[in-house]
Amino acid sequence: MTGFPRARTSVVGASTFGVGECPGFNALEMTAQAGYLALDDAGIGLEEVDGLFVALPDDYLGGLAVAEYLGIQPKITDNNRTGGSSFLCHAIHAALALDAGLIDVALIAYGSNQRTASGGLVSALRSSVHELAHKPMMPVGGYALAASRHMHDFGTSREDLAHVALSARAWANLNPEAFRQGELTLDDILGARMISTPLTSRDCCLVTDGAAAVVMTRADRAKDTRAPIPLLGGAQTVTHKEIAAMPDLTVTGASITGPAAIKQAGIAPADVDCVQLYDAFTINTILFLEDLGFCPKGEGGRFVTSGAIAPGGSLPVNTNGGGLSCCHPGMYGLFTMVEAVRQLRGEAGARQLSSPEIAISHGNGGVLSSQATLVFGTQATA
Repeated sequence: MTGFPRARTSVVGASTFGVGECPGFNALEMTAQAGYLALDDAGIGLEEVDGLFVALPDDYLGGLAVAEYLGIQPKITDNNRTGGSSFLCHAIHAALALDAGLIDVALIAYGSNQRTASGGLVSALRSSVHELAHKPMMPVGGYALAASRHMHDFGTSREDLAHVALSARAWANLNPEAFRQGELTLDDILGARMISTPLTSRDCCLVTDGAAAVVMTRADRAKDTRAPIPLLGGAQTVTHKEIAAMPDLTVTGASITGPAAIKQAGIAPADVDCVQLYDAFTINTILFLEDLGFCPKGEGGRFVTSGAIAPGGSLPVNTNGGGLSCCHPGMYGLFTMVEAVRQLRGEAGARQLSSPEIAISHGNGGVLSSQATLVFGTQATA
């Protein structure tokens, strides 16, 4: 059998740890704590983990460090780094390895103490000599270019961008784990300090601590766990590294990965009950909603301004508050997976949707460089 192993693997454990500020823990310790919690959630022992998938923010040999810290000897250790999309790529690789029988239990984990350790954003992006001459402020400068182009081509406004942040805050106010809560107005966003035109500080993601983990196994093993969430589809791509090499500033690789993952899952965009995506900047949400197929190209700004993605809207997006209001510990991708799982399990508390059956998790890495899309379902959709 070829192709993606639809519903032949499932997420059986999911957790977060230390979201917001986590003083006294380093990235490795936070990663391990999230891993322990996810395994407890799955009811699976640490000794059963034989696939380890990590991308620590401060250790390029993090897979070795985490294996040593946990005291395990995994058959497969994957350190693939594509930025914030890494963990969704890990889930695809884990699904393939599980389905092939190479491993039995996969642990995908990440942690960062970026806020308490540095007090500011620490990016792995390094500009080449071609970009350095222009003294770019990366990554925000790259996303500002994309936002400016989208505004020029399609009439998207700063108010449209602001509505992405407003929707994220409305969801965060329903999530006790969210780092930023409270009233946020359109004027607050439009009047905030300009970072890189047209993006203000309120158009940019948080800088927080935080860790997350998920546990995956095959469907035959998953049926014995308390709340398995089948992985129905997954796709990934890389279109460039530097923003200057992006083929089209208004079209991301999500236009490739979204349709591919949705086709694998055997669904249509209209079947999706919620979308958890990588909103490092407000323009991301607009670009990804268009490219994933939820609204026509150029209509993303008007779509979000209509209230469609906010609580009570037709397409709930980033129901935990996203990277704009919940957390963003350097790389956010794994948190999109955890929130998708929590929604499909009915474990999201005050922000819980009514009986969702299909959730999309979408990750972004670099400056719109790497995109990865996962489609999760329930037992009823498997």
